[in-house]
Amino acid sequence: MQPLAELTTLRLGGPPRRYLEGADEASIVAAVRGADAAGEPLLVLAGGSNLVVADDGFPGTVLRIASRGIEDHGGGRLSVQAGEPWDPFVARTVGAGLAGLECLSGIPGTVGATPIQNVGAYGQEVAETIVSVRVLDRRSGAVEELPAEACGFAYRSSRFKRTPGRWVVLAVTFALVPAPRSAPIRYAELARALGVAEGATAPLPDVRGAVLGLRRSKGMVLDAGDPDSVSAGSFFMNPVLDAAAFAALERRARERLGPDARVPRFPQPDGTVKTSAAWLIERAGFTRGHGDPAAIAISSKHTLALTNRGAGTTASLIALAREIAAGVREAFGVELTPEPVFVGHAW
Repeated sequence: MQPLAELTTLRLGGPPRRYLEGADEASIVAAVRGADAAGEPLLVLAGGSNLVVADDGFPGTVLRIASRGIEDHGGGRLSVQAGEPWDPFVARTVGAGLAGLECLSGIPGTVGATPIQNVGAYGQEVAETIVSVRVLDRRSGAVEELPAEACGFAYRSSRFKRTPGRWVVLAVTFALVPAPRSAPIRYAELARALGVAEGATAPLPDVRGAVLGLRRSKGMVLDAGDPDSVSAGSFFMNPVLDAAAFAALERRARERLGPDARVPRFPQPDGTVKTSAAWLIERAGFTRGHGDPAAIAISSKHTLALTNRGAGTTASLIALAREIAAGVREAFGVELTPEPVFVGHAW
């Protein structure tokens, strides 16, 4: 049986007991129902870009979502099968003059994974354009169409992520805006790359090109020639803190780094403050390349990515991640939360 390392972007993970592929909704639903009826552990994966699988593999059935198809309802409304590769879909929307996903260019994985993580980057997230998510509810056995308001979207999270294993995403319907230019650019780094002010718009192809350039500079676009791209993307989420916790972080930062230290702050609508995990990691003393240059190490391009340099194991990846999280906790009193899904081991 092929190891799951061959199906994940980290190239880590042992073999499953059984492996299936679902090429369409009917076969996906049948495979899930069959595994559930038999009491068989089930792991559903598609692009494998957000998984950290144990070295021992998975003691059950692995179902790879391989469904394809895009239905155009007109007016920017598109229903997309879960197995469609994400970035080619984004490229298609940009080419068709549909705004709303352009800042999410270059992200690996498939369409079906995006609502689970509420994928976001450079000021956009998929929750802004999702109309509904078609799912199989494993608790009831029914196929349902969940409207966006029932998906519980939050920063890098959703109802699906918070209740792992209950729903299998079958398709996603998006409502995009027919327009030649982007939504207002809300991310300072992207605005600088485009040469526009924050809040301005830009031609969709220009935004896609700038985003791809920024992601490549950080090793965040899959590239066989770039060892820094052998990762699960950003390993830690940016912490979101209440006002008291952020004030405590600022005090700790001044004590550690000096009175002029300025902690990155991004106020949120609910009164909380998001800060930068990368900033915390770097100021806690972890540099690019930290780790084993032949096995598991922090990316040479971006401190948020943990990379497999060829001889890595999942155990060594988790050990490095825990070392980083402990260092940030000791330095700043902030808990880092991993973004990938762990299979076969706990954080």
